Amino acid sequence: MVSRRDFISKSTLLAGSLSFLKFSNPVFAETLEKKVNKLGSLSPGETANDEDFWSWVRESYTLSPNIINLNAGGVSAQPKVVQDAHIENYKMCNEGPSYFMWRILDGGREPLRAKLATMAGCSPEEIAINRNSTEGLNTVIFGLNLKAGDEVVLTKYDYPHMMTAWKQREKRDGIKLNWVDWDFPLENDEAIVKAYADKITSKTKIVHITHVINWVGQIMPARAIADMAHARGCEVIVDGAHSFNQIDFKIPDINADYFATSLHKWLGAPFGSGMLYIKKDKIKNVWALLGDDKSGQDDIRVFENLGTRSMASEMAIGNAADFQSGIGIQRKEARLRYLKDYWMNKAKAIPKVSFSTSAMPKYSCAIASFSIDGWKGGDICDKLFGDKKIFVTPIVYEKLNCVRVSPNIYNSTWELDRLLEGIEEIAKATPPVQDDPKEKEHKK
Repeated sequence: MVSRRDFISKSTLLAGSLSFLKFSNPVFAETLEKKVNKLGSLSPGETANDEDFWSWVRESYTLSPNIINLNAGGVSAQPKVVQDAHIENYKMCNEGPSYFMWRILDGGREPLRAKLATMAGCSPEEIAINRNSTEGLNTVIFGLNLKAGDEVVLTKYDYPHMMTAWKQREKRDGIKLNWVDWDFPLENDEAIVKAYADKITSKTKIVHITHVINWVGQIMPARAIADMAHARGCEVIVDGAHSFNQIDFKIPDINADYFATSLHKWLGAPFGSGMLYIKKDKIKNVWALLGDDKSGQDDIRVFENLGTRSMASEMAIGNAADFQSGIGIQRKEARLRYLKDYWMNKAKAIPKVSFSTSAMPKYSCAIASFSIDGWKGGDICDKLFGDKKIFVTPIVYEKLNCVRVSPNIYNSTWELDRLLEGIEEIAKATPPVQDDPKEKEHKK
C-alpha cells in the first residue's frame, strides 16, 4: 500500500487514467478496471441494463437503507473511495496544517486541473477549480465589463442564483435583462433558438444558457443557441451544473465562452467542489471575484484566490473523476437514460399523470418531472416520503407544479418500482384539502 504522503507527492507527477485511485486505493482501482473489462465489447446501450455491473457500482457507495434517494439533481452521494480520500487527506492536514495543506496537498492541484481538463476536452489553462456553479458563474457575471444600457438575454427558468446575480447587476449597473419564457416540455430546436434570437438587439452583449434546466431536466440545444448568439456578436455563458458528467459532451462542443459546473452533482465529488471554464482568449476580460495580484492577466489561476480552502476535499475530486472515468461517460449516460425511461414509460400509463419533461433522448437524460391532476408537488413529495420513504423534489415555480425525479447510477430498478407504486397509489387517492387563502388571511 502506498502511504498518504507518497500518494500526494507522486500524484503531482501524473494526471493519467485512474492515477488518483491507483495511489490512494490500488485494490479498488484494479477491481474497477476488471469489472469494466468484463463488459467486453458491449455497447453502452447493452450495458445499461446489466444489473450485475450496476449492483457492484451501487455497492461502491455508502447509501442509507432507510430512504430511497431520488434527488441526485440536488447533490449526489460520493463513492466510498472519494469519502475515504477526503478523510485521509483531512487527517494528514491535521498532522501539520500549514505544511501538509500548502506544501503537499496544494501541489496536487495541477495534475487535478489536467485531469479535469481532459474530461472537459479543453486546455488545463482554461480550467479553474472552485466550489460550485454559483461561484463560477457569479465570477463571470460580476467580472465582465458591462455598462449601463448593455443587454443580457436569459430565461425565467435559469437557476435562481444566476438570475439573482443578473438582477443585482441590473440594479447596480443599469444593464437591461431580456427574459425568455417557456412552456415545458420543449421539443423543437428551431423554436428554442428563435426564442433567444427574438430577444437579442443591437445592445445585447451576453446570452446566458442553462444547458440542462434543473427544474425539469430539459436539455437545451446549447451549441445551436451559442452559434446563433456568436453570429450576432454576443458572448455566451453556459450554466453546466447539471450537464457535466450527466451527458456525454466536451465543453468546446457547445461553443461556450464561459462555463461552470458543480462537481458534487453528477461527478460525485466532495460537497462544495466545482469547476470554472473560461476560453483562453477571454480570461483577460474577466475581473476576479476576489482580489489577486494577477488580476487582468491571462492566467486562469487568478480565479482560485479563495484564501484558506479545504485542500482535503479538493484533492478527493481526483478520486471522483477516476471513478466516473473508469465507468465511462457513455455507459453512465446510457444507464441514466435507462433508469429515467424505466419509470417514466410505466408512469405514463397511470391515469392523471403528466410530464413537464420530454421523453425524447435529445431533450432529457436522467431527470424528469411529473404531475398528478389535483395534487400539489409538495403534497406528492410528502406522501411519497411518508408512505414509501422516497425522497424527491417538489417543483412549484412559475408555471410548474410538479415533482422532480433524478436517479443516479447508484439507484436500482426496484427503487423505481417502489416509486411507481407510490405514484399509482397517490393518483387513486383524494388530494388533501387545500387551505383557502382568504380564510388564512382572516385568521391572521
